Amino acid sequence: MLESYTMKTRLTKFVIHLILIIFSLIMIIPFVWMILTALKTNQEAISVSPFIFLPQNGWHWENFVTVWKNYNFLILYWNTLLMIFFRVVCACLTATMAGYAFGRLRFRGKNVLFALVLIQMMVPSQIFIIPQYLMVSKMGMLNTTFGLVFPGMVTAFGTYLLKTGYEGLPRDLEEAAGIDGCNIGQKFLKIMMPLTRSAMVSLGIFTAVFAFKDLMWPMIVSSKAETTTLSAALAKMQGQFSSDYPAMMAAAVLAIMPMVIIYIIFQKQFVEGIATSGGKL
Repeated sequence: MLESYTMKTRLTKFVIHLILIIFSLIMIIPFVWMILTALKTNQEAISVSPFIFLPQNGWHWENFVTVWKNYNFLILYWNTLLMIFFRVVCACLTATMAGYAFGRLRFRGKNVLFALVLIQMMVPSQIFIIPQYLMVSKMGMLNTTFGLVFPGMVTAFGTYLLKTGYEGLPRDLEEAAGIDGCNIGQKFLKIMMPLTRSAMVSLGIFTAVFAFKDLMWPMIVSSKAETTTLSAALAKMQGQFSSDYPAMMAAAVLAIMPMVIIYIIFQKQFVEGIATSGGKL
């Protein structure tokens, strides 16, 4: 009986692992195809034959050299990383203060203001593009890092996430801090904010990924090549009548390298942040 149960358990684990491996391979296929296309000629890349999987005329590493020289990836990396950094800092700073106010303080109009935050989460973000563009344009901040960061300085999702994080903390901590003579600022900075570190890590991860994927806003606010980001530069490589697909795939490989490196370095924080928030990327 025990041996039968053990065999059944092993078989179940084997089937589960086999399914996971199959789906993992399916998810990896697009990345492998992207890398192999970057090493092909344009004729091989646009061939309709499904059997041309590997490059037939040698590995064309010069595609990477060409796009690196033509599109100045160092500037694109710098602009993208600056946008991600400042959006993460601003989002965490504003969301943790707003979340603390909505989650722990009592004031007039609290429910109305939080309802406005929820409404902002419900409507499509494209609705705010024109007002945001007009604001940035009036301030004379087009083609600047501030213009790229501007839409992500305040986040409704982050406010909601941090509010739920603060609401889950026991009030005994604040009461004990109040007895020791702490004011509201000291309670927030020294007691409550450090306890929501996992929620802030989750918000930072989501903000960084969304900023890296942002395409429409950088294309609108940055018309100059020296101020644009990786996503906008890749989109502009698509030709109207023809496209150099190996060059596009080589540029895509170079574009994802910063996020791959960041994920490898902060893999533990990524996993903890996603597990804590219960969300997905």
